[in-house]
Amino acid sequence: MFAVIETGGKQYKVQKDDVIFIEKLEAEEGKTVNFDVVAITDDKGSITVGTPYVKGAKVSGKVVKNGKGKKIMVFTYKPKKNSQRKMGHRQPYTKVQIETVSA
Repeated sequence: MFAVIETGGKQYKVQKDDVIFIEKLEAEEGKTVNFDVVAITDDKGSITVGTPYVKGAKVSGKVVKNGKGKKIMVFTYKPKKNSQRKMGHRQPYTKVQIETVSA
């Protein structure tokens, strides 16, 4: 059984025991999070597509870790103006292990 959930403006295809990296959630490590915005569910070959979401479907997972991704360098400049700026950015994420998928 799998489901397609929506969180942080992105969609993720998840199954039981999957580990996903999503946009940062306000949840502590070890806590359970519920995803109620489920777009598609598949239960033994019968696919249910929501309009826009599947009613009553729910996915829950456990927060494994909150962290930051690898640093990327951002360089902006304006040609012929001797203006340049170099910055770094680390995107925060939440690592979640999916525990249950229910339709």
